[in-house]
Amino acid sequence: MDKMDKDIEKIGILTGGGDCPGLNAVIRAITRSAIIKYDIDVVGFMNGYKGLYNGTIKKLDLKEISGILPRGGTILYTSNKTNLFKYRMQENGETVYRDVSDKGFENMDRLGVDALVIIGGDGTLTSARDYYRKGANIIGVPKTIDNDLAYTDVSFGFDTAVSVATEAIDRLHTTAESHHRIMCLEVMGRYAGWIALEAGMAGGADAILIPEIPYDIEKVARKIIERKNAGKRFSVIVVAEGAKPVEGDMVVKEMIEDSPDPIRLGGIGQQVAKRLEELVGLESRATILGHLQRGGTPTSYDRNLATRYGKVAVDLAVQGKFGEMVSLKGKEMSHVSLEEVIGQINKVDPKGEMVETAKCIGISFGD
Repeated sequence: MDKMDKDIEKIGILTGGGDCPGLNAVIRAITRSAIIKYDIDVVGFMNGYKGLYNGTIKKLDLKEISGILPRGGTILYTSNKTNLFKYRMQENGETVYRDVSDKGFENMDRLGVDALVIIGGDGTLTSARDYYRKGANIIGVPKTIDNDLAYTDVSFGFDTAVSVATEAIDRLHTTAESHHRIMCLEVMGRYAGWIALEAGMAGGADAILIPEIPYDIEKVARKIIERKNAGKRFSVIVVAEGAKPVEGDMVVKEMIEDSPDPIRLGGIGQQVAKRLEELVGLESRATILGHLQRGGTPTSYDRNLATRYGKVAVDLAVQGKFGEMVSLKGKEMSHVSLEEVIGQINKVDPKGEMVETAKCIGISFGD
């Protein structure tokens, strides 16, 4: 244990938003670092911000977190529809939204939680910032498979999602070639094309369609026809869920009224497959990878990255550096103010080195 002075006696952990490979690794690292290095108690709030509102916790000790490093998901569970600053409730038979954030303060005080580490994406961290503004001792940890959070080079879960998508591309290659088909794989990423770009390059896709580069479907078809004329009567196209045609819009699957981020994208893969079949004359199929990218065992890279995030989160709490988000800059761990992070999106640079490399090896972006 460090012999340094500390005011923190108990740390709370909360996981919000969608689940993600590596969450348990972060929980494990926070717990082990707090107990082994600083002799600090740790508790976890269950079901995201719902647990903070209800005061439902799980005591985390070395026995409780034993064996969770390779597990996907989060042992604390999560919720992506709970915003305590705009909490949905029923009053007199009507749906209303109230600021119930003070309930979180009451529960932290009652439970003796001196600092709260909040692990999540933009929506979850927005509430983290708002709690810090109201005086809570908050440390943020970025979590998203989309790799779209600003001020951190890589978020844990991204490497696992890319690995899952790459394996899917490998498998689609064989059936595409066997049946002389166009296979379109739709991957997650929301408004950023990182998963599509890196998985598409690693899997040898013939075209990659991402939100940052609006595509012309006829240019994509031209690429496939070139392959067809060269004797390759199949193609594999990777489509980010937020991809959109030139002078077109993203495809919205549905709107979720009570979610902090109500837009649910989906369906662009099927749209692209149908149009390419009409233009090229090859049978086309669409595969939506969906939540497979978010589940299962994290890669070794994500386990190690998540562990580093968790350790630094505890260090920042002990040092009293609240209102900060842990970040990765190059090869080194760092931190940045939550005020700077919120509302910013890390997008693919259309003129960046990775896009340029993909184009140089013959991958089409439809531009």
